[in-house]
Amino acid sequence: MQNTNNISSNQKQIDGFTSFVSSTMSEAAGKAANSSRKLYTVNTELTAYQNLYGLLQCTPDLTRPDCLSCLQSSINGMALSRIGARLYWPSCTARYELYPFYNESAIETPPLPPPPPPPPESLVSTPPISSSSLPGKSGNSTVLVVAIVVLAVLLFIALVGYCFLAKRKKKTFDTASASQVGDDMATADSLQLDYRTIQTATNDFAESNKIGRGGFGEVYKGTFSNGKEVAVKRLSKNSRQGEAEFKTEVVVVAKLQHRNLVRLLGFSLQGEERILVYEYMPNKSLDCLLFDPTKQTQLDWMQRYNIIGGIARGILYLHQDSRLTIIHRDLKASNILLDADINPKIADFGMARIFGLDQTQDNTSRIVGTYFVVDSSGYMAPEYAMHGQFSMKSDVYSFGVLVLEIISGRKNSSFDESDGAQDLLTHAWRLWTNKKALDLVDPLIAENCQNSEVVRCIHIGLLCVQEDPAKRPAISTVFMMLTSNTVTLPVPRQPGFFIQCRAVKDPLDSDQSTTTKSFPASIDDESITDLYPR
Repeated sequence: MQNTNNISSNQKQIDGFTSFVSSTMSEAAGKAANSSRKLYTVNTELTAYQNLYGLLQCTPDLTRPDCLSCLQSSINGMALSRIGARLYWPSCTARYELYPFYNESAIETPPLPPPPPPPPESLVSTPPISSSSLPGKSGNSTVLVVAIVVLAVLLFIALVGYCFLAKRKKKTFDTASASQVGDDMATADSLQLDYRTIQTATNDFAESNKIGRGGFGEVYKGTFSNGKEVAVKRLSKNSRQGEAEFKTEVVVVAKLQHRNLVRLLGFSLQGEERILVYEYMPNKSLDCLLFDPTKQTQLDWMQRYNIIGGIARGILYLHQDSRLTIIHRDLKASNILLDADINPKIADFGMARIFGLDQTQDNTSRIVGTYFVVDSSGYMAPEYAMHGQFSMKSDVYSFGVLVLEIISGRKNSSFDESDGAQDLLTHAWRLWTNKKALDLVDPLIAENCQNSEVVRCIHIGLLCVQEDPAKRPAISTVFMMLTSNTVTLPVPRQPGFFIQCRAVKDPLDSDQSTTTKSFPASIDDESITDLYPR
């Protein structure tokens, strides 16, 4: 349930409010998960005249990691730009409002119960101290023995309880490897779908139902018997993982939920067939609208700006806010899907884990991504495409290319010699250094956009595609740059020009080899002494 009103009509205020609510509720989720009652409330100052109130609660049977995961799913599932929202899961709930909606006195820690009343004198009598009441007498000896036995039993129960709680506390939640295989496999059973059902939904993977193709396999539209539409990815048969490992990694990726990520609904296994089932996006991928001359007009500047911000939020979640760190490694316009309201959702995240590729080291000989012609997209950072070195800064580079494409309405690879530049980065850099940044803007939106906002986005895009990965900002910094005008932007340096690079064979296939050639563009040695534009 959510309020129908946004916090503001100003996009920057909406982004600021969304960020504040997200961080506040996420912090509160951690405190709720760590509390003995699995409950926590929020009452914090939003402005000088307005407070934010929140309540997060799990059923007490959940473990701390499961409670935190459930609450984070609730937070990620809410539209945080609204002035109030509430989301239930079977085992947890999260809600926030701009008014006190809960009774503070009712959620305070209840007082300890009063001690039981003493037994009636008619049942227990306390004889006066005398020689007849000494321990040596048989009646009092019996009472003493019973008291000692009861005390010993209570101490034993307390010791067993302490050991049990200490053992549970000692178990750490390994998010990087999903070590709790037992719990995850139980979840895997709930995610696994019947292969014949998938066949029927896609009309046996009919060519007419094919809606996409990438480095990891082909994508088909499917419709279940209840009318629910899904996107079915039929994975290439290149994974070296066993069935158990595949299930575990699918469960890990399925638990990554954010409003700017495409949701993984389930999977199916049949022999060598491995199928992933995702939510269906009616507006397909960003490239279908952005680069289609007949559909470009559907994307005005505000929608493009929202798409840039949504992609940044999704990457921030993968890099920093999720249960584990995920480097996408294949960010591109065709992997940004659009829902019915043109909100962006990142697809194909976590594919390196599902395929069993190394996600922990920053160097690999097996390059993930659009393998058939690398320079047909130009999203890969030079250090990754040429040397197999990847990091979170590789995703930042790809994001920078996306920003410049969204602003210009042109593919990075759509340039030829008649344009005076061989790719979009070269073109954008030359315009920037010649102080003609606005010439990069798509003519379809040039008349209806805020110049300072557009130029700031171009500036951020150029910062993201700098040749030296260390000079590129982290995605958290990028998000702050996008949502706050108070953040000063440094002077961008020369982009990492990576123009002509052709991978001859599929690097996912261990039996094939890949030949890569690259030709760097000419270097523009013009120095920048002032920050343009302001």
